Amino acid sequence: MESNFDQQRRQAHALLDMLPGEKLKAVRGLLEVMVEPLARSLALAAVEEEEITPEAAAALERARASLARGEGIAHEDILREFGLKQ
Repeated sequence: MESNFDQQRRQAHALLDMLPGEKLKAVRGLLEVMVEPLARSLALAAVEEEEITPEAAAALERARASLARGEGIAHEDILREFGLKQ
């Protein structure tokens, strides 16, 4: 059974497909404003392929091992440190 959300998404896509170019551009601009800014930036960012150096790979492995040992810093602590939460 299709969920209401899936049905709404399908209907929205069908409506977008019927829009002429200039109206589609306006709707796209509206959607960009509605979407969370970071997600929008990430979605529009160019994909860059960058080789991971052996040093970077070793640093990543050390970081993963540290987290696996429970040595990470809690998100709440980071927010407090930057004054974003009390």
